[in-house]
Amino acid sequence: MKTLEALQRYKHIFDATEEQIKERFRMIDNIVLSNQGRVLTAFQDLQVDETCFYDSTGYGYNDFGREKLDALYASVFGGEAGLVRPQYVSGTHAIASAIYGVLKPGERLVSLTGRPYDTLQKALGLTGFSNSVLYDEADMCNGLVESELDNVLASDTAVVFIQRSRGYGERRSLTINDIQILISAVKQRRPDITVIVDNCYGEFTEEREPCHVGADLVAGSLIKNPGAGLAPGGGYVVGRSDLVEKAAWQLTAPGLGSGIGCMSGVKRLFYQGLFLAPHQVGQSLKGMILAAALFSKLGYIVSPHWDEDRGDVVQAIRLGNANKLLTFCRAVQAVSPIDSHVIPSPAPMVGYQDEIIMAAGTFVQGSSSEFSADAPLRPPYSVFMQGGLTYEHIKLALSAVVAELDEQ
Repeated sequence: MKTLEALQRYKHIFDATEEQIKERFRMIDNIVLSNQGRVLTAFQDLQVDETCFYDSTGYGYNDFGREKLDALYASVFGGEAGLVRPQYVSGTHAIASAIYGVLKPGERLVSLTGRPYDTLQKALGLTGFSNSVLYDEADMCNGLVESELDNVLASDTAVVFIQRSRGYGERRSLTINDIQILISAVKQRRPDITVIVDNCYGEFTEEREPCHVGADLVAGSLIKNPGAGLAPGGGYVVGRSDLVEKAAWQLTAPGLGSGIGCMSGVKRLFYQGLFLAPHQVGQSLKGMILAAALFSKLGYIVSPHWDEDRGDVVQAIRLGNANKLLTFCRAVQAVSPIDSHVIPSPAPMVGYQDEIIMAAGTFVQGSSSEFSADAPLRPPYSVFMQGGLTYEHIKLALSAVVAELDEQ
């Protein structure tokens, strides 16, 4: 069925659903306006001009556009310093540079949000290889447990890790208020501990970011929220200036740090992507709220619910069996602007334990700021949707998904 035909066929359901969620959309509009104002003010205060977009080559010495971009991210995300680089190959790379830049041999890393995302498990040596760091974990995604926190904050604990988004887990994503509660509890007990937050999928979903509530380091990917579909790659780290520099040493080399690294052909896209990001994230959030309300009406278990506060742009829908999961992802692929003729199939993927099916017909490979759906092929066969450059594209895609599931 053609996409517009599918939307017309289910128009009554979409109209009723949009009426149901209109107050939630107004809340998103207010968040977008606040975040857009903060970003615009940062651009103005730093006097960003056209020279910031000029390329650098070789070592990248004296790249003022790169230095101003670092300062821009620091201002927007509430840190003392920033590190924004195309040399980061993924969000996991940026997070790992933050962790390994700060954590010394013999010191312990503690995750307060349970087992990290699949790719970070391998980066930390939790799966696939012997443990490369001393590691402990506690699951406080559903609230602070004082006694458990006391147990994991041993004398050799130097870094606490918080993953904002759900990854491929069933747990909810964390709001900024959730993160603030955890950070405050840690700092009350051990003010010397460094708190690192994985901010992937969470940027601009609320009016504050983790550094605004006490995080020491925050890391993420530019092909997720802050790149707005324009950034062709890269990642960022923001936070305390001394810790950001340690992450930079991990990325480049000790003694070189943030003062080196050429940026050719990407700076304008990085700047423009950040400027557009609040609006694009708002489009994604509205699309995910629509999906939550729609699939809840159709009898599926969704997380989060349409009227819950959100800490990221990910929507999970429990489909219950592998056939529905494949149908869902293939319908999303067929309504993508790129590679719509391709039929995705589950396959092994670097960094993951299970076969993964990914529907991502995106302009930038793997861009989660663009509308996509993916999942590990394992029970309860939940699909994870995220992103979306426009609300209209998400709505069209959802109508096609519903039509395909109806035919099963």
